[in-house]
Amino acid sequence: MNSLHNTNYYLQLEEKYGAHNYHPLPVVLKKGKGIYVWDIEDKKYFDFLSGYSAVNQGHCHPAIIKALQSQAEILTLTSRAFHNDLLGEYEKFITDYFGYDKVLPMNTGVEGGETAIKLARRWGYTKKGIEENKAVIVFAEGNFWGRTMSAISSSTDPSSYKNFGPFMPGFEIVPYNNLSALEISFQNKNVAGFMFEPIQGEAGVIVPDEGYLAGIRNLCTKYNVLMIADEIQTGLSRTGKLLACDHELAKPDILILGKALSGGTLPISAVLCNDEIMLTIQPGEHGSTYGGNPLACAVAMAALSVLKDEKLDENAEKMGKLFREKLSAIKSPYISCIRGRGLLNAIEIKHSEPNAAWELCLILKNNGLLAKPTHGDKIRFAPPLIIQENEITEAVDIIQKSLETFK
Repeated sequence: MNSLHNTNYYLQLEEKYGAHNYHPLPVVLKKGKGIYVWDIEDKKYFDFLSGYSAVNQGHCHPAIIKALQSQAEILTLTSRAFHNDLLGEYEKFITDYFGYDKVLPMNTGVEGGETAIKLARRWGYTKKGIEENKAVIVFAEGNFWGRTMSAISSSTDPSSYKNFGPFMPGFEIVPYNNLSALEISFQNKNVAGFMFEPIQGEAGVIVPDEGYLAGIRNLCTKYNVLMIADEIQTGLSRTGKLLACDHELAKPDILILGKALSGGTLPISAVLCNDEIMLTIQPGEHGSTYGGNPLACAVAMAALSVLKDEKLDENAEKMGKLFREKLSAIKSPYISCIRGRGLLNAIEIKHSEPNAAWELCLILKNNGLLAKPTHGDKIRFAPPLIIQENEITEAVDIIQKSLETFK
């Protein structure tokens, strides 16, 4: 053991000095490489959470780390009070990459969501002709895009919003995967945008019916409503396509990206759209001290290049199918459902104990695989997209072994 302290020492430090706003698995990690992480006692694990899909390219990808280190020695931050020599290069790179006129760079994913809402409201007032302070943004039930006041104002999860009100006005909730309900909400001429996840990640990897994404695109076009795709978790090759919306050729009006945009090295997010929407915001009306910093620009270009150069969308599609096939071959009374797309997958645990999914994750940890429950009975499995067939087989063997000892 290289560390001077054991696991309990670090857990107790966090318990004493940190806010209690997370409930992590009791493992203290010190190193990551590729699809693996190691704890302070040098035990090796499969990482099947990937930083909630922030580490699609694998931990410490050499090309991304090289870009990070090289730029960190030259210039890291100027603020947007001045120009820097990488921002324009990055803006051209990412807009060409995704096919939009403009990008607004931010840091965290939730900032990307906030930015998209501001853009949609401004567009609604200046382009659609919505009366001032009447704009409505529609969200899908079960959504999750962060913990800011706006994000929890759109949430249907009591653990997100209880005792945090009053909430942001102008938000409406419709059932997920229900085009009829969505069309009814669009009858309101004050609706400026519909913000949704193509696959709901935090809700438990809820995959909508075929045609839902294309249906959203058609309805948004018909009613002059902005289609706002939250691809922070589902984008960047995670589901077997560059974007999850690409599965149905449904191009959003506003695209929100984050997480793997940095390969897990620092917070980087981006909001992309065309001029008609983006240019409604003028100087002084939105911004961020760190948004578009030179370090982030260098890292994001490297992270996006890795996705394309290594064809990680194709690997995610192939390995995801293999993973679900092998999971389906496990005959366990404790698995009630397997679902996913690409390498964003989940199982539902069938058990009388309310904490069964948590207990299974503890067994998985002991056997060398890290995953985390969400919404009680669901476990998300999302390894880095560089995973190969033999590693999928080994990981599924761990899952099977853990289920066999699960009581």
